[in-house]
Parts: sequence; structure tokens; C-alpha cells
Amino acid sequence: MNWLIPRKIHRPDIRARELLKYLGPGIFVTVGFIDPGNWAANIAAGSDYGYTLLWMVTLSTIMLIILQHNVAHLGIATGYCLSEAATMFLPCWAARFVLGSAMGAAVATAVAEILGMALALQMLFSIPLPIGSVAAALTAGCLLWTNSYSRMEKWIIGLVSIIGFSFLIELSLANVEWSKAVTAWITPSIPPGSLPIVMSVLGAVVMPHNLFLHSEIIQSRQWNLENDEVINRQLNYEFLDTLFSMSIGWAINSAMVILAAATFFKYGVHVDTLEQAQTILSPLLGHAAAYIFALALLFSGFSSTSTAGMAAGSIFAGLYREPYNIKDVHTRWGVFITYACAVLVIFFITNPLSGLVISQVILSIQLPFTIFLQIYLTSSTKVMGKHANTRFLKTVLLIIAAIVTGLNVCLLYDVLS
Repeated sequence: MNWLIPRKIHRPDIRARELLKYLGPGIFVTVGFIDPGNWAANIAAGSDYGYTLLWMVTLSTIMLIILQHNVAHLGIATGYCLSEAATMFLPCWAARFVLGSAMGAAVATAVAEILGMALALQMLFSIPLPIGSVAAALTAGCLLWTNSYSRMEKWIIGLVSIIGFSFLIELSLANVEWSKAVTAWITPSIPPGSLPIVMSVLGAVVMPHNLFLHSEIIQSRQWNLENDEVINRQLNYEFLDTLFSMSIGWAINSAMVILAAATFFKYGVHVDTLEQAQTILSPLLGHAAAYIFALALLFSGFSSTSTAGMAAGSIFAGLYREPYNIKDVHTRWGVFITYACAVLVIFFITNPLSGLVISQVILSIQLPFTIFLQIYLTSSTKVMGKHANTRFLKTVLLIIAAIVTGLNVCLLYDVLS
């Protein structure tokens, strides 16, 4: 008769269920730093320097978590994205300069992402690169036009899962020296001649367009700007979303470097193209590994091209003090300009892997402008009210800005000398 005895029902913790409502924006942004540009930077790092540059993935991700968390606070506390706030609170010339350079960074991002998707189409179906680039841009544009944010979020989460699972399979096939990887994750080292690769890894992880994008899409979880309790709750849960999502990105980026180190560097293979990387994987790890590599690259390009378009639309619309809205003419122009310029640039690229790495270096060069803009806005009580940065957080952000700026100066010196 035990079935007559009432049993205590264990319900899910209400805090856990509430947290799930806030998850999503961080994963959406994560797509931006596991894009084809990251593939190029990470494969170049791993194939040329082994596990040595893994520390840069760790450092970049830590800086990214702090920056993305901070810029999301701007969107939560003010209801404005970074681009809108820049137009509203900066002198006109300063806002146009920073946002103009941000649009340039968005084009560089789109170059990497459309090119990566086109390369994957070429690997899988032998589609010529120019045709694949146009197809990639049109496909991403159609996705933005026909899908609401909530539907896109589900697509993106699914695609990130596929990419992560693909690299788990790849790593299971490789003979990884984990002791070297663990040491390299926490030991800074810049071998001679590696600075451009270090900068490309930084630009591939901490991406300017993602800072604009996060401040925009975090508002999909905004319910009541006038209610301090709602704002504070969202600020708390947003950090967990960012930490969880960026950690996934750290793991996938690390997996790319480790895979290249365990295969190409181990056997002394210098990789000049992503197609070469796929071809070489076949004899080293088997045909299945090469196919999974191309398939993951396709999903990476598809998802990141869409988010790059959203970021560009948000930046351009912000010039007119408007939020992202794909049905609005300014947002559509931002998306169109970015995709069209990116496809045009791709037509003149002779070495796709070099083009991808250079695009990431361009992002790192623009990055200080976006970071200093963000620090200025989020530290201002005029903009953020009582949610402005504390002195400690402002100091941390300035240290990050100094590191990024210092690396850029070192890169410029390295190029000129």
C-alpha cells in the first residue's frame, strides 16, 4: 500500500528555472568569436607555434568576459545599445569617427565569416569561391530578414552545439599532449615573429562588433527599465549567461589551437590555407575528420555571418539614434553595406588564410577605440545613473584597454622595423 503514501515532489529550483530565461544573448555573441577568422588565427597559432600561444586564448577570453559583461550593463541600465549611446552622449564628430571605424571592423568581420562559409562550400561541394561568397551573403541576409531574434537565438544555440561537438570528435582522434597544453594556457610567451598571430588571436576573440551586438540583444530580456528590482536581477543573471557562454567559446578556440598543434605542428606541417588544413587532416586523422572539419566550418560561417550582419545593422542604425530593426531602412542599409563591401573585398583576396588572419588584425587595431568608448559611457553617471562603473571596475577596464593598446603599438613597431 506504499502507493497511498503521499510523496514529496522535488521541483526544479526556481532560481535555476529563472536563470534559463536569461540564457541566450551570451551564446548568441559567442558565435562571433568562434567564426572562420578565429579558425584561421587559431590554426596559424597552433600549426606554427604548437601549444605556446594558448595563453593568449585564455587572456583574451578573460578580457572578453569583463568587457561583454560591462557593455551588457549599458543596454540593461539605459535601454540603449552602444551605438545609440555614442550618438546621444558624444560630440557628433567623435561619435561618427568611432562608429565609422566600427563599421569598418564589421566589414572586416564579415569578410572573415563570409569567406569561411564560402571555403566550406568549396570543400564540401566544389563551389567556386566567388559564387560561394555571394551565396553566403544572400543566405545570411535572408535569415536576418525572415527571422525574429527569438527564432534566431534557437538556431544559433543549435549551431554552436554542433561546432563544439565537432571539435570534441576531432580532439578524440588526435594524440594531444595535455601537459603541454595546460602549461601553455597559463604561461605567457611570445616567440620571435609571432606577434602578428598573437594580435590576430586577440582580434579574433575580443571583437569590436560583438560589444555593439551584446548591448543590443541583451535588451531582448528587458522588461521594465523603471523597476530597479528587475534591472538588478537582470544584471546578476546576465553575468552568469556571459561567463557560461564565453567559457564555451574559450573551450572551442582552445580546441582549434590544440588540434593544430597535435597534428600540423607535431609533424612539421606549415598550413597556408584552410583547404590545405582539411586535406592534411585526412591522412593524419582520417577522412571523417576532414569532413567534420569542413562541416563545422560551414556552420561556423553561417551563424557568425548572421550575427555580424546584426551588429552592423545595430551600429548603422545607432548613427540615427535608432535600435536594430531589420524592417527599418537604416538597419537594412547597415546590413547591406557590410555584406556588399565584404563580398567585394573577397573578390580581390588571393590567399584566403592570409586574408582571414589580416581581417582579425584589423579588428584588434580598431578595438581600443571601441573599448575606450565603452569605458567612457559606462563610467558616466549621466549615462548610467547609479549603475555607473565603480572605481575598481573602471581601473580594470582601463588596464584591459592599456594591454590592447600596448599590443597594437608593439605590432606597429614590428611591422615598421
